[in-house]
Amino acid sequence: MFSVIKGLYRDAKNIREQDPAAKSILEVIILYQGFHILIWHRISHAFYKIKWMFLARLISQLGRFFTGIEIHPGAQIGKRLFIDHGMGVVIGETAVVGDDCCIYHGATLGGTGKDINKRHPTLGNNVMVGTGAKVLGPINIGDNVKIGAGAIVLHDIRSNVTAVGVPAHEVIKHKQDIDLKDATIK
Repeated sequence: MFSVIKGLYRDAKNIREQDPAAKSILEVIILYQGFHILIWHRISHAFYKIKWMFLARLISQLGRFFTGIEIHPGAQIGKRLFIDHGMGVVIGETAVVGDDCCIYHGATLGGTGKDINKRHPTLGNNVMVGTGAKVLGPINIGDNVKIGAGAIVLHDIRSNVTAVGVPAHEVIKHKQDIDLKDATIK
C-alpha cells in the first residue's frame, strides 16, 4: 500500500515539475484529471491482473466518466506519466507506455482493427505524444521520441527522433545523435 501511495506522489510531483501552470503538488492531486485517471487506472489494472474483468472495466469507465480520459484496464503504464489537459486521450488494452512519457489531449494509442493479440503500440521511455496524434497498431516507438500534433503513426519509430505528418515520418534526430564536429546527422 505504501509503495502505491509513494508512486502516486511521484506522479503528482512529476506533473508539478512538468506543467508550468501547476502551482503545487496539492493542486495537482486535487485538480488535475491527468493525475486522477492514474488513480482510477491503477485500481482497475489491479482487478484486470486478477481477471476480475467486469469490475476492472467498470472502474475504468467510471474514471473515463469523471476525467474524459480512457485508459483500458489492461494497458501497462510506466512511472511518471503526464497526461496534459487530457480530454479525449484513449489508451488501448495492449498498449504499453514507458516511464516519463507525456501525452497531450486528444491523442490515441489505439488499434487498427486488423491485428490479433497485441493490437496497440508500445512507447519507450521519455516519449511525447502531441495533441491529437494517433499512434495505431502493434508498433514500437523508441526512447526519447517526439510525435508531433496531429501525426498519424502507423509504423515503428526509432529512438531519438521527432516524427510528424500524415502518415508520420521522421524529420529531426535529437541532439545526442548529431556529431557537432562534422555538423552532420548520423
